[in-house]
Amino acid sequence: MTTLIIGGTGTTGSRLASLLPGARVATRKPDRADQVRFDWDAPGTFDGALEGIDRLYLIPPVGVVDPAPVVESLLARARLVRRVVLLSSSAVPESATGMGALPALVRAMPEWAVLRPSWFMQNFTGDHLVAAGVRAGEVVTATGDGRVGFVDAADIAAVAARALTDPLPHNTEHLITGPEALSYADAAAIITDVTGRTVRHRSVGTAELAERIAAVLPREFAEVLARLDEDIRGGAEDRVTTTVQDVTGRPARSFRDFVSATLRTER
Repeated sequence: MTTLIIGGTGTTGSRLASLLPGARVATRKPDRADQVRFDWDAPGTFDGALEGIDRLYLIPPVGVVDPAPVVESLLARARLVRRVVLLSSSAVPESATGMGALPALVRAMPEWAVLRPSWFMQNFTGDHLVAAGVRAGEVVTATGDGRVGFVDAADIAAVAARALTDPLPHNTEHLITGPEALSYADAAAIITDVTGRTVRHRSVGTAELAERIAAVLPREFAEVLARLDEDIRGGAEDRVTTTVQDVTGRPARSFRDFVSATLRTER
């Protein structure tokens, strides 16, 4: 059994690679023995990356409006691959085109699973816009009092590992959340309590948020992100599942534990 992890240097893929010794990591610039060259923009790299592979963790190309054609091309070449696990999102409904078209492609494989995680806890760290707000002391969203079941990427990777390696294929979609649904005001209060740094949440209108995001990202993408916040404000992400516990046998990490481990500072 050999797994190819597409997106193996990313947020979930790097964590999955640590759980699957012997897996092959797809990357544009391989520099380790366990890495292989793969580039969504260079289909000539597909066959070499797939050589000897029977399981595939699939993160579609980022920033592509309709990734279905290139993903379909990859899967058509994956003649020896029996099992595919797709990283999708709880915010992406099924559709005929775009990201929503990918689950149908994956379900056509002999064995499959579609992961639909909620918003990552990791958005509060690193280079994400929310993380920049945390550092500035004010997180600005258009979510109002809407709540999100924030989930740790490590828990997503743990579910993916089981979906790839369990003897019986899952052949299902996994809606993955953390153990509680929190508003951004709740999250800010937890960060303040744990770190000793005052962090507040300020909710603005969808159009205002799109303008703010467009200052650092392409406008079309900024508008998409702002509309997702609007969906949260309407309650679309106010849910909690037991998927992590059900699949891995251990509870999902809480947001407070995540903050304690990653954002704690001296008081």
